[in-house]
Amino acid sequence: MKNIAVFVSGNGSNCENIIRHFAHSEDARVSLILSNRQDAYALTRAQKHGISTEVVSKEFFSTHDKIIPLLEKYDTDFIILAGFLLIIPDFLIKKYNRHIINIHPSLLPKFGGKGMYGMNVHRAVKEADEKETGITVHYVNEECDGGEIIAQFKTPLTGSESAEDIAEMIHKLEKTHYPTVIENIIKNTQY
Repeated sequence: MKNIAVFVSGNGSNCENIIRHFAHSEDARVSLILSNRQDAYALTRAQKHGISTEVVSKEFFSTHDKIIPLLEKYDTDFIILAGFLLIIPDFLIKKYNRHIINIHPSLLPKFGGKGMYGMNVHRAVKEADEKETGITVHYVNEECDGGEIIAQFKTPLTGSESAEDIAEMIHKLEKTHYPTVIENIIKNTQY
């Protein structure tokens, strides 16, 4: 049984979807929800499901001798980012090489990089008059949104959608695909 730590900063709808997906899995379980924000609603969602939560400061998160022991306390095998807004430190990427997975709300490499998250991405997609958009699931490396792409899922755009409409379309793709991609990675990763 592999242990998953989900890192969140906000509402946590993807986080809760992941918790539900793995609730009866024989391969993995969500053992920790970690947030950099005390007011993240994701923490409430986690507590409703009986999942342990931890809130850490940016300084704590960026300190090797603090964050690594915390993750080891929960026997963390995989880290899943679900709306986590802090940059992952290099030492964590090295320790969990190809075991940190992120989802991005566009078809990378388009609309990725610093500052490109949430509605910023959907507005940029709208302004660029894209004919399609989608989600990208990728490994995390030292480059913001630059890790190896694991999977992409697309949805067409007509041009009449608002940024809010695009956000809803993306949310549906995330809900449908992110937990399944995570599960496949966990099942197929050798230690």
